[in-house]
Amino acid sequence: MSPKTQKVLKWSWISLIAVCVTVYVIDSSIFTNETVAAFISKFSGYAWTVYFLIHLLRGFVLLPSTPLVFAGVILFPEHLIWVLIVSLLGIIGSSLLIYFFSDKLGFSSFFDSESRKLKVVKERLSGKNGFIYIILWSFIPIVPTDVICYVSGALRIKLSVFIISLLLGELVLCSIYIFGTSYFINPV
Repeated sequence: MSPKTQKVLKWSWISLIAVCVTVYVIDSSIFTNETVAAFISKFSGYAWTVYFLIHLLRGFVLLPSTPLVFAGVILFPEHLIWVLIVSLLGIIGSSLLIYFFSDKLGFSSFFDSESRKLKVVKERLSGKNGFIYIILWSFIPIVPTDVICYVSGALRIKLSVFIISLLLGELVLCSIYIFGTSYFINPV
């Protein structure tokens, strides 16, 4: 990819994130569980497809998957296993897109710097315990999983390590979200 194309892609991406952040600041109610569920339900026969596509694309604008997972529980309370499967497929798909695009957006050059902190991050994620760092990062709800996807792609972390550790962390977190939320919404 030419440097000019890479620059256009990078600034388009940054602009898209800026628009989403601005919309969120102006009216954060647009991103609530209920609003997302109401939007998806408008597509009646295609709700599952829309649910998956939003999961797949939301990583590019750094929107968290959490409201989308909760929206799935609201929308499909009788199909929680499918909510889990579709959510995980969407998260993994989005994470793979981010992983591969991180280099195209120029993040690799960011990690070429001589900063001591960046070297530590690179060593930890590339080392024998990198698997555990990625699992923990994807499991802990307060840290954005998309960031570790960009970092892993930029550092060229082994793809199998990245996917397996991300899947394990997200499987646990999404299961807690889906089945825990379902319990409180629809107690047995």
